[in-house]
Amino acid sequence: MGELVSFASNGGTSEGYLAIPETGSGPAVIVIQEWWGLVPHIKSLADRFAAAGFVALAPDLYHGVQTTEPDHAGKLMMGLAMDQAAKDIAGAADYLADRAEVTSEKIGVAGFCMGGSLALWSATLSPRITTAVGFYPAIPWERMPMAWSNYDGKVALIHCSEEDGTSQALGVQTAVRSITEAGGKVTTHDYPGTHHAFLNDDRPEVYDAAASASAWARTIEVFRSTL
Repeated sequence: MGELVSFASNGGTSEGYLAIPETGSGPAVIVIQEWWGLVPHIKSLADRFAAAGFVALAPDLYHGVQTTEPDHAGKLMMGLAMDQAAKDIAGAADYLADRAEVTSEKIGVAGFCMGGSLALWSATLSPRITTAVGFYPAIPWERMPMAWSNYDGKVALIHCSEEDGTSQALGVQTAVRSITEAGGKVTTHDYPGTHHAFLNDDRPEVYDAAASASAWARTIEVFRSTL
């Protein structure tokens, strides 16, 4: 089990859920929420990363607000101030880099749904973030000032559901092309027959156990090989 912590965010303060491996140390991973907020599912994912040997921090991008209603979640996502989200994510990276438990200067990030897009964006925000994993990214890049050139030498992994259009979806294709042109390495994986949010085991109507196991294993593998 992890704990709530506070960290500096460009002159302000943000909170997040921090989980430490049983070994007491490891590389660091930032976990970025779906549009619901910092809900138990996201905390459980941070705990899973910690169980796999990573120091995991899930920043609360909604600053205390969460929901289970799709309409409310959509409003929260559309109302998310991208400049503040950028500060929170970069602040999370700086906070992790200063933790004594963190054993690598390279930091990874994994995000889900809304957080999938934010995770891919985060590698352009902080030089500390060198590996980004996006699960079914769901925000148009137009909402973010994407400095794709900052991907030079970095790694991205994108997990794509069939419901979202697989890796042929326009947003994914834009990311792949832009990261590659910047000198980064990007890999996509399609999961046939899956719904958006197929990793979310709190939502049985979309959860896919086989696809989740495969995507999780690939995510852990890329973090272990690059961080």
